[in-house]
Amino acid sequence: MHYRKIGQTSLDVSVIGVGTWQFGGEWGMNFTQNQVDQILNQAQLEGINLIDTAECYGDHLSEQFIGDYLKRHKREDWIVATKFGHHFHSVFERTRHVNADEVLKQLDASLKALNTDYIDLYQAHSLTDEEFNNDDLWTMLDKQKQAGKIRYLGISLQNEPSIHQTKTAKSVGVDALQIIYNRLTREPETDIFPIAEQEDLGILARVPLASGYLSGKYKPGNKFSENDVRSRRNKEEQDKLLKMVETIAKEEVPAGIPMATWALAWCLQHPAVTTVIPGCKTPEQVSKNAAAAKLDLVSKDHPQFVR
Repeated sequence: MHYRKIGQTSLDVSVIGVGTWQFGGEWGMNFTQNQVDQILNQAQLEGINLIDTAECYGDHLSEQFIGDYLKRHKREDWIVATKFGHHFHSVFERTRHVNADEVLKQLDASLKALNTDYIDLYQAHSLTDEEFNNDDLWTMLDKQKQAGKIRYLGISLQNEPSIHQTKTAKSVGVDALQIIYNRLTREPETDIFPIAEQEDLGILARVPLASGYLSGKYKPGNKFSENDVRSRRNKEEQDKLLKMVETIAKEEVPAGIPMATWALAWCLQHPAVTTVIPGCKTPEQVSKNAAAAKLDLVSKDHPQFVR
């Protein structure tokens, strides 16, 4: 495993993290604590130290699974990132809660669920620019940093990321951006990454496997279950993406290298990217994800394993 520092922080994170939206039950599977334990145990064996979660992956459910694990293991071995701004009501249903008082309650609820006294990276979760422009919110969060509840602040940008928030991040004490970036979603290379590099902001690339489309498991015509977030895409859009993936697999992924491993390494070759945070449902998937840390993309088309 390799490690990179997030921006100007003291957080040295593994270049592969563990995304945990799936623990909240919206990816076609309800997890048990034992299954989560196995995933996190394997992650630690692979040298992974970053866990990314959120208050609304279930009603703090993902955080609770992680917290149960942390209370039985060394908290200092892990860098825990979570988020604020939403409340989970049911599958795919959220309400937004972003004023300072509500966020402080969310913070305390997350600390309790995670069984920890501090959060390493506390991220604003898909705020609009209007919600972001709130001095009371950032003043409150700065006080929580001073109190030791938060080590560093981040912004998890919306699917169409805000240039305003990216440019303003440093002024409100933010050191990291979380953003969708993968072989199928390259827009950040043009607008967000240049600003992040100039401002020395860390980048956590979320959805690096394009919600599983770049896992290599799915073919055109595949159907997702109703309780799987991917079923929200219309059929035409699903098939278009899967046909693109077929072409990429044939033309860009070398023989003998799993597509998921290649796709993660592809993200990491961009100098702006600090780490990728793929989801995973099994320990085996964790290992395949971790293998990307050993894959050096000499070019986007001809990867080689580092000896």
